[in-house]
Amino acid sequence: MSYAKIAPTFARASSELNVRRLTLSSGRRLRSTLASTKRKDEQNDSTCTVSVDTAKTDLISQTKTADAPPNSTIAIDFENTKEAYKSKSSLELLRSLLVFKLCSYDFLVDKNKELMDLSRKLLGQKAFEQMMKMTFYGQFVAGEDHQTIKPLLQKNQAFGVGSVLDYSVEEDLTQEEAEKKEMESCVSEAEKESRGEDHREKKYKAHRQFGDRRGGVISARTYFYADEAKCDHHMETFLNCIRASGGSSQDGFSAIKMTALGRPQFLLQFSEVLVKWRRFFSFLADKQGKGGMEALEQKLELEQLQETLIKLGAKEDIQNWFTGEKLGSSGTIDLLDWNSLIDERTKISNLLVVPNVETGHLEPLLSMFTEEEERQMKRMLQRMDILAKHAEENGVRLMVDAEQTYFQPAISRLTLEMQRIFNRERPVIFNTYQCYLKEAYDNVSLDVELSRREGWYFGAKLVRGAYMYQERTRAAEIGYEDPINPDYEATNRMYHKCLDYVLEEIEHNRKANVMVASHNEDTVKFTIQRMNEMGLSPAEKKVYFGQLLGMCDQISFPLGQAGFPVYKYVPYGPVNEVIPYLSRRAQENRGFMKGSQRSAPCCGGS
Repeated sequence: MSYAKIAPTFARASSELNVRRLTLSSGRRLRSTLASTKRKDEQNDSTCTVSVDTAKTDLISQTKTADAPPNSTIAIDFENTKEAYKSKSSLELLRSLLVFKLCSYDFLVDKNKELMDLSRKLLGQKAFEQMMKMTFYGQFVAGEDHQTIKPLLQKNQAFGVGSVLDYSVEEDLTQEEAEKKEMESCVSEAEKESRGEDHREKKYKAHRQFGDRRGGVISARTYFYADEAKCDHHMETFLNCIRASGGSSQDGFSAIKMTALGRPQFLLQFSEVLVKWRRFFSFLADKQGKGGMEALEQKLELEQLQETLIKLGAKEDIQNWFTGEKLGSSGTIDLLDWNSLIDERTKISNLLVVPNVETGHLEPLLSMFTEEEERQMKRMLQRMDILAKHAEENGVRLMVDAEQTYFQPAISRLTLEMQRIFNRERPVIFNTYQCYLKEAYDNVSLDVELSRREGWYFGAKLVRGAYMYQERTRAAEIGYEDPINPDYEATNRMYHKCLDYVLEEIEHNRKANVMVASHNEDTVKFTIQRMNEMGLSPAEKKVYFGQLLGMCDQISFPLGQAGFPVYKYVPYGPVNEVIPYLSRRAQENRGFMKGSQRSAPCCGGS
């Protein structure tokens, strides 16, 4: 199979992998402002209810159909459980009641893996599988393979609910095994041999006490690097999901995790480089009295910038950045222009350089890369390219899941590069934004602005996030700033702020697309209210909703029957191999029957 360019910045993946510069020409620069000046931040923490015509009881008659006028008002009654659950048989409803009741017992949830192992020993494999299919497996997993899941996919589709296929087999590693794999795969040969001469930050280094990335994570799956053959196996699994999704619907999604596709060492190192380049821009903005402004509003004056660099002792390689076509004719440079200044390099490792404020030199992050490490980086990019091409050919949208903050800058940047290539005609690649992060809004607004300038389709999945406890603990113990918003209400406000920004971009441009991946009913109501106010019709299929299979049906099915594009994350795989997935679902639904919440607050992954 021939390999095309995975990204203008990172790869021309063939026998040699060349990298060309990111340059935004002045002719393609449009506006560098926020999508709208009429932002309504005061609405972000409201409950956002939707009016309901109580004289009507049928959900569909209460809502706008796909053929209704685009400016008609949508109203959905999420309390109408009779209509919401009419897709379920009595046995399915009884199973749900039983499963959620079991999830209300702390002892059963805390010891769920041990109890499942014991049940397998006592019952035997066949009886154990039958029991699981009647309970937890039947509730949260669609089936064992592409064939057995088809009836469920077809039934959900008949009620207006699509699918995001996700093969949910996971390695069942001990903590010691996970830590060993992580340390081996996140530490380069240069780091092992160096004696402090590299320029690494502790946030972007592997630490054994956090080597098991499953710790404190309920809603997201974790991959650990073993070798390149294992990454090829993961890619084949994702390819099968893409093919199955393309065969089951005309507008399906398939989800991938980037840590499954290559050695995480590269993600750590490249994330650090991106953060340091952005931090250098912020330093220069402070010098011009523009600190504290929102990311897109910071525009550095060229003359002042050059003077500052000279005072810092910047060498010719840095001063030459800001000449000719690299700058354009505006006389200023913003963060998107700044991000485009990575030079053309023939080896990926040459991208891993950082500016030194004191010396004005570009310095390598590490002293050296082995040839095998270089090849491993290329293979990760090649696998991403293959998956994106396959999704495009099969009419499937590819959703890249978010991961930990020390990996995420690289994941987002690589996903952005795939969007620049594959989202020219329609939205194929979707990036995931975790709104519990303090920088979530800046990340969303910058990426939307880049898509606007370059004319491609922006695709986003918004989640609250899956790694809060782990991220906070790691930041506190290792000693860097907590990246998470201070409380749940702040995260809600951030989610609604990011969502509102993308909705306004859809209203203005119609090239943006967003999946509201949430089990939070207030967020769903907020989205519907804003769509009503903006005249955005569900028939346009620009705004999607997503929930996990077996959860939050009282939201998913009314949305689907009302004509909204709504999707269930549909996990599948053999019973024995999805036990870790089922264990997480048990923990996530703890307290459901106790009345602590009507539905889970977020949908961060699987």
